[in-house]
Amino acid sequence: MSNEILNQIKELTKNGRVDVPNWTPKTAATRFTDIADIEGMRTAGRLAADVLDMLLPFVVPGVTTDQLDIIAHNHIVTEQGAIPAPLDYHGFPNSICTSVNDVICHGIPNTKALKKGDAVNIDITVIKDGYYGDTSRMFFAGEPAPHLARLCKVTQECLYLAIKMVKPGTRIGDLGAAIEAHAHKHHFSVVEEYCGHGLGTTFHGEPQVPHYGTSGTGTVIEEGMTFTIEPMINAGKKQVKHAGKDGWIAKTKDGRLSAQYEHSLLVTADGVEILTLRAEEDFS
Repeated sequence: MSNEILNQIKELTKNGRVDVPNWTPKTAATRFTDIADIEGMRTAGRLAADVLDMLLPFVVPGVTTDQLDIIAHNHIVTEQGAIPAPLDYHGFPNSICTSVNDVICHGIPNTKALKKGDAVNIDITVIKDGYYGDTSRMFFAGEPAPHLARLCKVTQECLYLAIKMVKPGTRIGDLGAAIEAHAHKHHFSVVEEYCGHGLGTTFHGEPQVPHYGTSGTGTVIEEGMTFTIEPMINAGKKQVKHAGKDGWIAKTKDGRLSAQYEHSLLVTADGVEILTLRAEEDFS
């Protein structure tokens, strides 16, 4: 089966990346009350989630992250009529981020094949009609080792417990404190150099959403805000080192594994709507 998938991947990627059409940005905003804007955010979020679902069968031993980038790029542009937001963003060279094993975030796709047991976070951001949808999840090339599976499970739990706290009146620091406590309970560390962020008709904006902090501090969450929560949890120490000629790639300083999950959220009158929720996720 794996050989069949690898042959399918070769066929899908043989012609490289299609051209990205020109587009016109909207005025930057990360809070919305108009239903047209909210529907625009819902559409962008759904498309971003759909890319992750589409990529799932292609994450197998032997695939390269460059091939995954080509498949995602062409799907976003051709099938979704959308724009891959990372491409050329402050010089980022690809359409998705692929962070393998000890890479925390902003991994740049390359021609190195994934090995059996590798983990890769794939981070997708699409722009549809000027609205941004941003999400990521962990994938495994084959069966993960138990310690890796546990790290990923706890990281996803950190995301979910924070999402369940989101509602008007909650403070951003409450989210970070809860994430940090859960990670530390399981003897993991929380990356502090990177955080969640406001998004909407801009890729990154206010509020900043650290994944550590003190309860009762930080920005008060208000209805209509749209932002991401995206905890990066390390198996070892929290310190980061940067790699690559442009310094984009963030890795664990001690070389141990890292995991991340991310969703885009809309704050409602009495809670939260997950704009990038995937079909397999049970958030009841």
